[in-house]
Amino acid sequence: MRTIRIGSGAGYSGDRIEPAVELAEKGDIHYLVFECLGERTVALAQQARLKNPDLGYDPLLEERMRAVLPLCAAKAIKIVTNMGAANPESAAKKTAEIARSLGLSSLKIAAVVGDDALEACRQGDLPILEFAGTIKQLGNRVISANAYLGAEPIANALSAGADIVITGRASDPALFLAPMIHAFGWAMDDWILLGKGTVAGHLLECAGQITGGYFADPPYKDVAGLARLGFPIGEVGEDGSLVVTKVAGSGGAVTARTCKEQLLYEVHDPTRYIQPDVVADFSQVEVEEIGLDRVRITGGRGTERTGTLKVSVGYVDSFIGEGQISYAGPGALARGRLALDIVRERLKLTGVAASELRFDLIGVDSLHGPQVSAHANEPYEVRIRVTGRTESLREAVRIGNEVETLYTNGPAGGGGAWKSAREVVAVASVLLPRGLAKPQVRFVQV
Repeated sequence: MRTIRIGSGAGYSGDRIEPAVELAEKGDIHYLVFECLGERTVALAQQARLKNPDLGYDPLLEERMRAVLPLCAAKAIKIVTNMGAANPESAAKKTAEIARSLGLSSLKIAAVVGDDALEACRQGDLPILEFAGTIKQLGNRVISANAYLGAEPIANALSAGADIVITGRASDPALFLAPMIHAFGWAMDDWILLGKGTVAGHLLECAGQITGGYFADPPYKDVAGLARLGFPIGEVGEDGSLVVTKVAGSGGAVTARTCKEQLLYEVHDPTRYIQPDVVADFSQVEVEEIGLDRVRITGGRGTERTGTLKVSVGYVDSFIGEGQISYAGPGALARGRLALDIVRERLKLTGVAASELRFDLIGVDSLHGPQVSAHANEPYEVRIRVTGRTESLREAVRIGNEVETLYTNGPAGGGGAWKSAREVVAVASVLLPRGLAKPQVRFVQV
């Protein structure tokens, strides 16, 4: 039975680069996948593109490509990534420029475009899933609307000879499913195989999470070598079988428990994990350790895909003002609480217009609230944080300013004050009829 090895080179935009290099050097892989695009990330990338039409792709694209292109070209490893973000064609052109500078002029680079669904969503005035309302009601606050594309256009690019495929918004598992479809010739209506491939993609998509990174919780779940955590490799057979492993000698661990935690990650209904290509069923998946850092995954299934695609809509929601300051030594907690009381009263006295306010003692009650934290031991140091949601930047600035004035207006001993005011880009979802998204593959000359 034919088998391919797919390495997961990144689990988010700012992820480490060395593990991807290690995969290319020592992983004996055929494909290297960089999954770097979160829901807010693409909206922020659209903002960057509005300021400069040549930008809007992942800020680490150049550093990643320079690190892995020579190795991947020498070993015929194909790269698939969503680092195109809001501008996959510009990302492909930048990658071509990097390839030329490295003397790799024979590489074929493809961009998958067509996930930008803003006009289609506006014309349909689609209802928002998370709250009552439609896209039209968000008005000019909408920044972006990007449909989750599936694996087919990526697989088509690979079949057309692409060495590097750069997408914008695509389903995370689809980045891994596409090499399977290409390598094994799976049909786009073979729901069982597509379901199995989606299980594999879901397990691999977050990189270090499945090799022990997010799993680690001493002393209950100890994991060695996290400072040089190895990223996962999926050994996928043409029948959809999967073994998860990593480079021998790298840090971390691949065990049944790390795989089970990742399998459940971000899954609401394990019998209906809805993806652009298939509705995957994780409910019968079995996980078996077959060796050191080798776990076999079986039992994935799937049913026919839906008639819609999820669209991630980015919009300007509000502004956040924030201020922080620290207190240390005897009585630090009492001084921190007094500081919060002062700011709370100051915001009322000066009439700051905030729709929501939070007053936190970081390390004391900022995560679980004052009731749960009431019986905690008193710390020797504490940092206060005041945050507020406003409708204007001007009002947001006033919140941080009031915290900063604690320097000289009491209580005693405050230090390390910090403040910020920023726009909040929020994300909502709509469902777009599948036929309104028209993905295309565009090759870029190196």
